[in-house]
Amino acid sequence: MKIGNIELKNKYILAPLAGIADVGFRKVCRDAGAGLSFTEMVSCKGLKYNNQNSFKILKKAVNENPCGVQIFGNDKDVFAETVASGVFDAFDIIDINMGCPVAKVAGKGEGARLMLNEELASELIKAVVANTDKPVTVKFRKGWDDTFVNAVEFAIMCEQSGAAAVTVHGRTRAQMYTGKADYDIIARVKDAVKIPVIGNGDVFSKADAERMERETNCDGIMIARGAIGSPWIFSELLDIPYTKNKFDTMREHINIFEESTDERFAVINMRKHFSAYFKGMKNCAKYRSAINTLATKKEIFQLLDDLEKSQDIEELV
Repeated sequence: MKIGNIELKNKYILAPLAGIADVGFRKVCRDAGAGLSFTEMVSCKGLKYNNQNSFKILKKAVNENPCGVQIFGNDKDVFAETVASGVFDAFDIIDINMGCPVAKVAGKGEGARLMLNEELASELIKAVVANTDKPVTVKFRKGWDDTFVNAVEFAIMCEQSGAAAVTVHGRTRAQMYTGKADYDIIARVKDAVKIPVIGNGDVFSKADAERMERETNCDGIMIARGAIGSPWIFSELLDIPYTKNKFDTMREHINIFEESTDERFAVINMRKHFSAYFKGMKNCAKYRSAINTLATKKEIFQLLDDLEKSQDIEELV
């Protein structure tokens, strides 16, 4: 699969999961076979005003290529200035978030709210395209709600505005992450544009990915919640063995994440990851509870060591 001038190793892409797609998680997913990864969405306004939490997102793992950065906002001048500043030079693709459904984003006229304002959305895309030689992509949803479904028209606008590819999540903003993803709308977008179309929604297994491809004819498949706690899903999709010990995957994840931030921040933010990693284990509730009481990486590693030697890992390993 190719996006602009960027050739991907395969069509399976890790989504820019907010609060999840930290540099450590992206690295273990790439090691498992993901062909492309995106950062968590980062605020262009935050970067403009030197917000250090925003800059923490702009960390790449060793050999994480190609890698995309996802940006959000609603000010075309801030977009243009931030992109032109060179802050994204380390990345290969710039993706614009026009699908985030959460109130603190959409409520400010950003994310999915932009689907209600195609004129502004077009201006934002054009501002980014005019200030970079990197491929620019756009991620959006089926529509705002069942009374306002405009993914096809929105995709055509993205293409006409200079986007090199689009990602379509088959749910409306009103659905958030409930219900079923609509694969028909992804297929309709694919039929309407010439640029690559990446499908997103409800891919938790190889069978799910095959169904999406069969029903939509999409060029790429983006994995979101299906990868949380299961980065090895990419190995499954590619029919390659996942050779790493899964506890070593957890250790590598936190090690890489800590290198990009600090121990306290890494330990606190890894709690949700470990909760997901433990899913399916015997006595998983006990270990999820335990991980939330630990304050240092050393304590976490001790728990993992003890757990690896225990009889509670049969369903995980």
